[in-house]
Amino acid sequence: MRLPHQLLHDRTRVRERYALFPFEGFPPSSLPGWAGAEIRVQASPALGAKFAWYHLQLQAGGGTKQACDNRVETFFYVLSGAVLIVIDNDLPQRLTEGGFAFVPHSAGFRIDANQPSTVIMVRKVYESAVGVSTPRSIISNVSNVSPTAFLGNESAKLQLLLPDEPEFDLAMNVFEFDPGHGLPYIETHVMEHGLHFLSGKGMYFLDDTWMEVTAGDFIWMGPFCPQSFYATGPTPARYLYYKNVNRDVML
Repeated sequence: MRLPHQLLHDRTRVRERYALFPFEGFPPSSLPGWAGAEIRVQASPALGAKFAWYHLQLQAGGGTKQACDNRVETFFYVLSGAVLIVIDNDLPQRLTEGGFAFVPHSAGFRIDANQPSTVIMVRKVYESAVGVSTPRSIISNVSNVSPTAFLGNESAKLQLLLPDEPEFDLAMNVFEFDPGHGLPYIETHVMEHGLHFLSGKGMYFLDDTWMEVTAGDFIWMGPFCPQSFYATGPTPARYLYYKNVNRDVML
């Protein structure tokens, strides 16, 4: 937050095929069905995305209960604090920092914050496919997911939080790069991305421009937006990202 006598400049960019949002630019709002929650919608169809990305700040005792609608699937990732999650009628499970949960479109859920907590929520309409069964619910922690070297580079580690199986029409991954390392080329692909920087900083290439990014930033990348990244600074750069996968294009 700048003082009244200071000029306003920031790194926010909104373009046809991408957007970069520093966290400070998002005022909080509330949503029906959520108690004790400051909610920031960082991506939605209004932006051009085919998913919705939320940054949730929950007070102790805050949360929601949502019934199954057989349409929308939901992913949670805990940035800080701790929450209890119940999927359908299963037993409550505690998610602490790095904890995540996937709720399929065929299930309802309840979220209760044990303490002040910050949570990422990603929602999208499930895309069914002939001969493909409904995905199962998943609850785990990023610490339980073994990282793999990306394209053989031990300084670029990838963690797949959801299985790469036909039942899942989305991927949620964590990427970590040691300083000076990054993606080996400029990617261009049909999938879109939502991306939250967890820690560190670096340079992101979006469409035709290199931009500095840091912890707390959110990026949306539309289909076929050229993109790349390399880490800068003294510590590794980590980010959580979404992409749509395992489905044919709609004609």
